[in-house]
Amino acid sequence: MQKPQDLSQGGFGQIHYPSASPFEIHHILCKLDEAVEHPVFGSLLVPENPSEEPMPCVIAVHGSLNWGGHHHEHIANWLESGFCVFRVHSFDARKVYSVVEDQMQVTYAMMLADCYQALRMLSGHPSIDSDRIALAGWSLGGSVALYGAWEPIAEELAPEGERFAAFLAFYPAAHLRPEVQRWSKNPILVLHGSEDDWVPVKLVKDLIEYSSPHGANINLHIYEGAHHSFDSVEPLGFLPNAISLDDHRTVTIGKDGNMWGEMQPGVIMPLNEPADRLAVFQAIGNLGVNKGVDWSARKHSFDYAKDFLRESLS
Repeated sequence: MQKPQDLSQGGFGQIHYPSASPFEIHHILCKLDEAVEHPVFGSLLVPENPSEEPMPCVIAVHGSLNWGGHHHEHIANWLESGFCVFRVHSFDARKVYSVVEDQMQVTYAMMLADCYQALRMLSGHPSIDSDRIALAGWSLGGSVALYGAWEPIAEELAPEGERFAAFLAFYPAAHLRPEVQRWSKNPILVLHGSEDDWVPVKLVKDLIEYSSPHGANINLHIYEGAHHSFDSVEPLGFLPNAISLDDHRTVTIGKDGNMWGEMQPGVIMPLNEPADRLAVFQAIGNLGVNKGVDWSARKHSFDYAKDFLRESLS
């Protein structure tokens, strides 16, 4: 993967930079050199009254529905708190609008590559403090933020040692179970609804039980009664064709980088390649989810997320 451009002379607004499109975590760990290189872009946003000193920054990544209004409300909140925000456009750069009904066009592995390339690039920006860059995301982007804290991914995507200082994940899919238990020591906050039937919160609870004894610094805040996208303003509604996860099937990432899942007791399916993922989608057939606002959770999450970033990047 190419090294991103030198931003030592500054630069704000839309920034284009080289990334890659590894399909799965397996390809990041084992075949990154074979991943198709892909130009992507993001928008570097600055506070109204930027500091003359290097500022903290949040690299933000959207979910399966692309960028939405509530994402930008959070971003405005962070800008008003004195953070720069780099808004990654993983879908738009690949000419994709949404992956709600097709989780094959743009994957979390591709988005992880985009985010780590952005980290490498922004670490050389004179207005940004390279030691105070966080990764934040929603839903699919929440999975990026959560597993961006897994050190083997960071070692492959940022071999020169750039690392995120904090990780903020809104309702992520937490279904990956790596056998190699090496995680960032920096704080990870997950905000999730108890009634989320798109990516059940039990997967997060089980990941914490699985990984926290090995150093994963994951804090989970559950909003009782809230569904997916509780921080939006959209009324609660049903998406009939959205692909959902159940709360017990997980994907193992082996020590050799190979991935597999137990779809039924004793039935193991490989999950390295696109055809593998498609076969699992067809076998499981989980369709239909609820999503929409929970006003109490929404209000709380804006302040909680801001305070977490302020404390973590202080």
